[in-house]
Amino acid sequence: MGLLSDPNRRRALTNLLTRLNTPLCIVCYLAGVAWFMGLAFEPFTLRTYMSENAMGSTMVEERFLAGERALVTAREFAAQKKKMGGMPVDWLVKAMQARGLEVFTQSFSRTLPFPDENKERYVSQMYWAKDIIFLVNEHDLIGMQAWLEGYHHTNTTGMSWTPLEGRGGSIQAALSLELSSDIITSLDLVLEGLNGQLPNLDLANLFYAFCQKIGVLCTIQGKLQRNDWDSAAGYSQAVQTMLLMVLKQASGRPWGDHGLFLRYHIEAASIRGINSFRQYKTDLTTVGKLLEGMFRKLNNLLERLHQSYFFYLLPSLSRFVSIGYYMPAFGLLAAILLLRALDLWVQLGSPAPGTEDGLVDGEQPFGPGVLSVLTPLIISHLTGVALYTLPIMAQQTAVEHFPVSETEAVVLTAIAIYTAGLALPHNTHRVLSGEGTEEGWRVLKLIAIFYMAVLLGCTALINFSLGFILALTLVPVAAFITPHVPRVLSALVMVLLSPGSTLLFSIFVYQELQEAPITLLEGWNLFLSVISQGILDHNLYGSLVYPLISLLVYPCWLLLWNILFWK
Repeated sequence: MGLLSDPNRRRALTNLLTRLNTPLCIVCYLAGVAWFMGLAFEPFTLRTYMSENAMGSTMVEERFLAGERALVTAREFAAQKKKMGGMPVDWLVKAMQARGLEVFTQSFSRTLPFPDENKERYVSQMYWAKDIIFLVNEHDLIGMQAWLEGYHHTNTTGMSWTPLEGRGGSIQAALSLELSSDIITSLDLVLEGLNGQLPNLDLANLFYAFCQKIGVLCTIQGKLQRNDWDSAAGYSQAVQTMLLMVLKQASGRPWGDHGLFLRYHIEAASIRGINSFRQYKTDLTTVGKLLEGMFRKLNNLLERLHQSYFFYLLPSLSRFVSIGYYMPAFGLLAAILLLRALDLWVQLGSPAPGTEDGLVDGEQPFGPGVLSVLTPLIISHLTGVALYTLPIMAQQTAVEHFPVSETEAVVLTAIAIYTAGLALPHNTHRVLSGEGTEEGWRVLKLIAIFYMAVLLGCTALINFSLGFILALTLVPVAAFITPHVPRVLSALVMVLLSPGSTLLFSIFVYQELQEAPITLLEGWNLFLSVISQGILDHNLYGSLVYPLISLLVYPCWLLLWNILFWK
């Protein structure tokens, strides 16, 4: 306290931080990136373990022996689906009733804001403490959302559905099984849900434990676990796995049917059967034993899963990074904003050269005009509102006047508004209040930095991956942009680090990590597809990424763009 209460010491500390501001910012950025990359190194991670006593200490016996019968049923289902040209509902009802199950159906309808051109489709042991619901849905996530809304008597998306005829009480956990072939070489675990939500880590631990017990080859992000963590190849594998999880979580979209359960506080995951033509093969009897074992463990629960982590990253199925380990990486990046804010605050509080009592001759002591700061703030956010609302509202007009489909109209309108925003705000303050002052851009930048710090901090608390990726690209711009840097070069750097360019780069990085590189044209087409899918996910399921980018992140970036062209 003595250091801060003593004016001389406080002034000395402030001068030191101001003088070393730029080196400290560079060190914080490099340290944040290095910390994040070090998270995949095995000695810095924790070994996964079962936290829930009801699942950890109780032994269960798997007796599923009907693998061949399941295979015959699956092939008969495929034949019926091909014959009907869609979901064979009547056949499913009869087949499930023949096995002694209570069967109910639900009808639903949903009007899409624009066509989804990516899809264009719409007996074991008998004693259980809990009901088991076997759910077969149509039209992928839309059907799953309709069932969840009907089951919980909610309507958050404006979908029309018929009431369910039966319920099984509060749902504690859900497993989505996705088998694209009757030949299975490994099982892949998918955890990422809507808006970056993750299930309780014990659910992933349960899957891994039974894969180890039964001898099933298991993967996460489609990658096998390596034991040579101390080698370059082992570390590279862990980094790739973790980065894939970060990119998928940052997208905010549900990566399987399980992703919609998480918003209802239901721990859920998807298990996908992979046929990668390895020599190792897993029959359906083994898969059945795995599912039976997991359900029997979950059957022992007396309460919801809550003992383990809800915020984590997985470099492999046997190791995890908790929130206490990965948040310092974001904190180091956020510290740059605080350092820059301190520097600006000191500059604004210091009298300008050649002044007496802090006043320049002939200048009023009221600082920058309110309009010169308020105008770009308002215009930037109005541009964000246009980016959020107009693509859907103007699609019909665009289709009538241009040779494009509805989906193309939405995407191209969004890109046009995004691009037009670059020309709108940066000279607006001159129209209303004349030339901007030196103090004016500093006040605007101080507002933008505090705005960005709060925005990124809140985002990282909800979806760390999205917040960290945005911080990687936006923080350097916020830290070093001024009206006095070379404008052409700085404008190019700002465009390359803008939210739209970040999305485009992320697509190429994701494809490289998936070992499926793409050409520039393929990347551009995928970029357009991702934009349309993001808008659809927001309208259909309530994904928050598109409104976050358009209403908050993009306007914040426009404020910095305005500072670059301040005169």
